Amino acid sequence: MPKESYLVGLIGSGIGPSLSPALHEREAGRQGLRLMYRLIDIDTLGVPPEAVGDLLRAARDLGFDGLNITHPCKQLVIEHLDSLAPQAEGLGAVNTVVFEDGRAVGHNTDVTGFAASFARGLPDAPLERVVQLGAGGAGAAVAHAMLTLGAGRVTVLDALPERAAALAGSLNRTFGEGRAAAASPDRQAELLARADGIVHATPTGMAAHPGLPLPAGLLHSGLWVAEVVYRPLETELLRTARALGCATLDGGGMAAFQAADAFRLFTGREPGAARMLADLTELAPGQITPSWAGTRRAG
Repeated sequence: MPKESYLVGLIGSGIGPSLSPALHEREAGRQGLRLMYRLIDIDTLGVPPEAVGDLLRAARDLGFDGLNITHPCKQLVIEHLDSLAPQAEGLGAVNTVVFEDGRAVGHNTDVTGFAASFARGLPDAPLERVVQLGAGGAGAAVAHAMLTLGAGRVTVLDALPERAAALAGSLNRTFGEGRAAAASPDRQAELLARADGIVHATPTGMAAHPGLPLPAGLLHSGLWVAEVVYRPLETELLRTARALGCATLDGGGMAAFQAADAFRLFTGREPGAARMLADLTELAPGQITPSWAGTRRAG
């Protein structure tokens, strides 16, 4: 007989403003389920990211059905899992863990979540030359999503050059040589002058990490700008880009669609993704950016 009650949670840093509890609990309520979603903030607990293994074991012992995993634990959690779904294994990053028959299985719903959001919000965006900032757990997911969506070439920049190089190498092995490259941050100006768009996948702009991830002067109206951060939805990067006339996409769609995919993994029930996106819009009123508006220059 299918379960009617679930206990799930989120492990990460600075996750107090997360909308995940409301998204999951509202959808569960609509489906007649009892679902409790708890935040496990490593900052509040005063423990380092490396404690994710201990927190995972504690959650399993307490009877949790699953966990979402966010910055900075998406890669650190892997060594503590019993197995990985193929997509999570290919990415080397996990954002969802399901406890099944005493085993912890890692999944990644960021890829499908970002792809669905981008296709919905920037459907006509040119994709020949994409610059991505960030090569961590979220960065790996969105880079895979961009190449799956047909990006010609994704150039990855990261404060840790070896991390960018590792991601580019992995992408080329998966999608074909030449589809990805790594570059040092000091090449930002050169790359952005010729790029079609930017994907931002670092923590900069989050409530706990305010600011811009790049010099504002490097932005120009010929770029589209896609954001992964959704706490807050209206980041300084999006405000600056929109003021220049850039087409923009906030992180809300990715948050809602990845949550829907995680809900399916936790409960085995089919989620209402459109309903969950509407919930996010209601929970963060007036902050969801419009769909692709054709502001990119012709050609």
